[in-house]
Amino acid sequence: MLVSRSILEQNMLEGFTRSEIKTSGAQIVTVTGGRGPPLLLMHGNPFNHLNWAKVAPTLAKEFSVVLTDLRGYGDSEKPPGGDDHSGYSFRAMAQDQIEVMAALGYDKFNAAGHDRGARVLHRMCLDHPDKVTRAAILDIIPQHYLYNNITQEWATFSWHWFFNIQPFDMPERMMGADPDWFIEKKLAKTKQGLSFFDPEALAEYKRCFRNPETIHAICEDYRAAAGVDMAMDTKDFEAGRKIECPALILWGATGGVGRSKPSPGEIWRAYASNIVAAKTVPSGHYLSEEAPEETTAALREFFTAV
Repeated sequence: MLVSRSILEQNMLEGFTRSEIKTSGAQIVTVTGGRGPPLLLMHGNPFNHLNWAKVAPTLAKEFSVVLTDLRGYGDSEKPPGGDDHSGYSFRAMAQDQIEVMAALGYDKFNAAGHDRGARVLHRMCLDHPDKVTRAAILDIIPQHYLYNNITQEWATFSWHWFFNIQPFDMPERMMGADPDWFIEKKLAKTKQGLSFFDPEALAEYKRCFRNPETIHAICEDYRAAAGVDMAMDTKDFEAGRKIECPALILWGATGGVGRSKPSPGEIWRAYASNIVAAKTVPSGHYLSEEAPEETTAALREFFTAV
């Protein structure tokens, strides 16, 4: 179903078309543009598809680029999470994306994910190894590793992992009391503050986050990660299951992931069997916002490789 595009979206993603695709679990906002091999780009928390606005237009010169709002995020549907929060498991989110790509006519495709989107991609590669041709994992360490190797430094820097999983509705009420303040506080992780975010894109992230249903969905995402997702990951890890397709592990040199010891590339070797490259871009956590040219170049090099 085609839907009207905002002036903002037209300016930031010129030549792209917005639609909404109904999957078996949710109505997913989908934005497409370009020509060439299909490339799915998935955003993280607390963003929407505009997180890729500085990257997607260049990639669209060589790829058929697909941008989505993950279920619960942006303007995509926010279905119930259920008693075990599995409605927001990475398995459920990955299934949405598989069905979106199928609706667009893509049986196999390249994919990149940042933050929560990268975790969706990790699960997608395990659940649907025949669908993902090449996978770019941006600025994450597998949650299975993180939860089994908790350090004071990580728990302090990534406090929201433990805040968001608290029972309903304590975190929802606290975030919802002043959502604009909360999102600014969370995103301003470095001395740069919010300076690298496009002001109009940041305004869109805030608009979406003001919706109490979005805040609840984000909490359900994190609750699922600590519960049903962790159980799936543990089972797969113990069985020796890994990402099999060619993988790029890319992270911000100065962010929390970049400070990890061992390095992200070393950690990911236990979870991916065919790492083509593991490298950094000069940024913190928000690669596509802070270092769009370098991020675009790294993705283009990886996805055009034969």
